[in-house]
Amino acid sequence: MAALTCSASDLQSLLGGAANATAAAEYICTRFVAISDHFVDTAYAVDNTYLLFSAYLVFAMQLGFAMLCAGSVRAKNTMNIMLTNVLDAATGGLFYYLFGFAFAFGSPSNGFIGKQFFGLESFPSPSFDYGYFLYQWAFAIAAAGITSGSIAERTQFVSYLIYSSFLTGLVYPIVSHWFWSADGWASAGRAGGNLLFGSGVIDFAGSGVVHMVGGIAGLWGALIEGPRMGRFDHEGKSMALRGHSGTLVVLGTFLLWFGWYGFNPGSFLNILRTYGDVGSYYGQWSAIGRTAVTTTLAGSSAALTTLFGKRMLAGNWNVTDVCNGLLGGFAAITSGCAVVDPWAAIICGFVAAWVLIGCNKLADKFHYDDPLEAAQLHGGCGAWGIIFTALFAKETYVNEIFSGKPGRPYGLLMGGGGRLLAAHMVQILVITGWVSMTMGTLFWILHKFKLLRISADEEMAGMDLTSHGGLAYVYYDEHDDAMQKKSFMMTKVDP
Repeated sequence: MAALTCSASDLQSLLGGAANATAAAEYICTRFVAISDHFVDTAYAVDNTYLLFSAYLVFAMQLGFAMLCAGSVRAKNTMNIMLTNVLDAATGGLFYYLFGFAFAFGSPSNGFIGKQFFGLESFPSPSFDYGYFLYQWAFAIAAAGITSGSIAERTQFVSYLIYSSFLTGLVYPIVSHWFWSADGWASAGRAGGNLLFGSGVIDFAGSGVVHMVGGIAGLWGALIEGPRMGRFDHEGKSMALRGHSGTLVVLGTFLLWFGWYGFNPGSFLNILRTYGDVGSYYGQWSAIGRTAVTTTLAGSSAALTTLFGKRMLAGNWNVTDVCNGLLGGFAAITSGCAVVDPWAAIICGFVAAWVLIGCNKLADKFHYDDPLEAAQLHGGCGAWGIIFTALFAKETYVNEIFSGKPGRPYGLLMGGGGRLLAAHMVQILVITGWVSMTMGTLFWILHKFKLLRISADEEMAGMDLTSHGGLAYVYYDEHDDAMQKKSFMMTKVDP
């Protein structure tokens, strides 16, 4: 919000020849400027409060990830998967503070990597305040949380620490610099130079930057260490290793849904911005509301499509499948949530559900084991979301959000030509290549040094017993006359 100005000399002429006209003009202007400065301060406070609140919502998604992961694994690995989620946040916090934020948003820099603000040096600045760091850190640890789901139930604990540090400190920040920084070579908001295909990449909240990065990293981890014991029989037939708690899966899904209202609408970063004439009812606050609506509709559409699709294919109503379908719709709409109409979001969710179902069929065919379907959900649906945005982005919304560069391309099916689609295909290719090169190499090195997968005995017993001091679920009978502790052990239910 720009400060208003007042000229004492101009005001003096309006006061005519009144006594003390000069003093009166100076006094009025002084008070006017003070009030104007207060409005500017208030605008900064409102925008930063909005961003901080959005950061808290995105961070709350870590609890959703933890519950979803815990419910999707067997009871004997519950403590392990929950601890990895805690350490994703803690490890990511340290490494994103030291290196990650600087690599992502350290401007001025080059198009490939940032080079300012290491350890938040020179913070806050005219460009960034602490709330912005917190918001971006919450995104970084979300990417790491996605990866942990793919390699659950058979990965050495030290590997989690190594990959999480590497992903949040280097791999993810460089991708976010490319597509979100003002200096990024493919950013739609690039401050100087030419935009990629005249448009840049419109990955508004990160179908590619967050979801594809986490999904592809998990894909390589799961491929290199192989499926869990018992996941496929000796003939190669798929065998279900069901998670132990549908309750936790549903709880985690609702927490993630709640947090997505910080993930997508919060990516506007500020709320006090008008579109057009000052005093209008329509502004960035309206676009934020629309983004929340498109997010809701895409997830809802995907959930219902999955419900009936799986009913036709498998003959039952499966709550876990519906939860994953819902999340797949959210992952897909994340790219274009701010630049598409609500009706288009319904199409996005519908297709995302079938993308997830198709990816799961391919996973079974090629003996790929992902306990949370994370690579299929975040990688596959994230890629669809990037394509969807290039097809359905609306000209009006694109020009409102990315103002200052009129005539930029928009959705192919909305009459905007194919240049945005070309830019988005480039995004899919470079993210796939970069994450494969970095995270694939890291997981291969860990595998070669025998630091990736646990032993067969540990996998059979469960990591809660072998690595974390005991099972997650223990019940003591207070009426036991012998005063001996009895454990309530959860038993496996065959599918």
